[in-house]
Amino acid sequence: MRKERWGVAVAHRRAGKTVACINDLLDGTLRCTKPDPRFAYIAPLYTQAKDVAWGYVKRYGLTIPGAKENESELRLDLPGGRRMRLYGADNYDRLRGGYLDGVILDEYADMDPRAWSEVIRPMLADRQGWALFIGTPKGKNAFWDVWDRAGTEPNWFRTMLKASETGLLPQEELDDARRVMTPEQYEQEFECSFDAAIIGAYYGKEMSAAAERITRVPHDPAVEVETWWDLGIGDSTAVWFVQRVNSEIRFIDYIEASGEGLPFYAKALRERPYLYSRHVLPHDVEVRELGTGKSRKEMLAGLGMQNIVVAPKLPIDDGIQAVRMLLPRAWFDAEKCKQGIEALKQYRRDWDDKLKVFRSHPLHNWASHGADAARTGAVVDPPPSTWAAPIKYRDTRAFV
Repeated sequence: MRKERWGVAVAHRRAGKTVACINDLLDGTLRCTKPDPRFAYIAPLYTQAKDVAWGYVKRYGLTIPGAKENESELRLDLPGGRRMRLYGADNYDRLRGGYLDGVILDEYADMDPRAWSEVIRPMLADRQGWALFIGTPKGKNAFWDVWDRAGTEPNWFRTMLKASETGLLPQEELDDARRVMTPEQYEQEFECSFDAAIIGAYYGKEMSAAAERITRVPHDPAVEVETWWDLGIGDSTAVWFVQRVNSEIRFIDYIEASGEGLPFYAKALRERPYLYSRHVLPHDVEVRELGTGKSRKEMLAGLGMQNIVVAPKLPIDDGIQAVRMLLPRAWFDAEKCKQGIEALKQYRRDWDDKLKVFRSHPLHNWASHGADAARTGAVVDPPPSTWAAPIKYRDTRAFV
């Protein structure tokens, strides 16, 4: 048993990592001496947690004397007030207010990184709980960051299980997989490669080529700023801040939040030292809400936002192609746009696990919002060539 508080396990497909970690959680729940222990398994999606792990929880957990299952809450109750529960990171806010003594984050590469930093990590603080990140790589994203950190910092444990080394799968099975998969797919799924391209990523090649253009991109006060939006209803809302200088598209800032109303974003824009030329919003901004009878375009105008441009309603594929054409000219501020950059890297096609083919539409997950906001701006014709000319400073820095 590991002694470190934090751990990372990178494992090939069918290595049995979920089974091992469910048993690790059960062991931790039984051994914990604190009052009313709470342990959790978290998957990227709630439905995933149920499909992948709940059967194992019942198979192994119900062998413990006195154990009781709660099917509706995916919860196992054990003697002494002990509880183990399954969650999905797609609704991580529902975890707020609780505490944890230990947690498994399965397929962390598919999760919104804010689930850990904003919600789960604080839940471990007062109980000094532990966490284990497990999964298969999907590019150098937040899972890579955790893996890299675990190799240099104290109180961290990490292990990598490659199919070529574990012996868990027959060699003939691996040989057959190698024949039907692309080299990148095989390296990622069976050899745990973080360097392999993200399978199904829409902008994988473009973002890899942009690596040297992800750097420090300071705001140029002589150039107006344009905002590109994705408006969520119950989901996150994302906003890119863009400057056009000659042929360059400079992404200088990015904000994204969930559960916030339009006044939150209006305030965020006013607080930034930018002079705005226009605000590009998706076509559904003009839809009127039943409760108020107003559209969100009208609401934003009422909050002081001027020069709102509504993007045309185009097929998603056309918008994706527009972003692809734009990215070779794009520069990104690595710090201020970190979350948006990761969204563009992770935005990918949905996979039909039953038919073993990619679906014709994107996977809707945490990466969708930043990618959709970029698509909103990319489908709008660029402004005149005088865009980057020196501007006349105004008395206000609000929505002009």
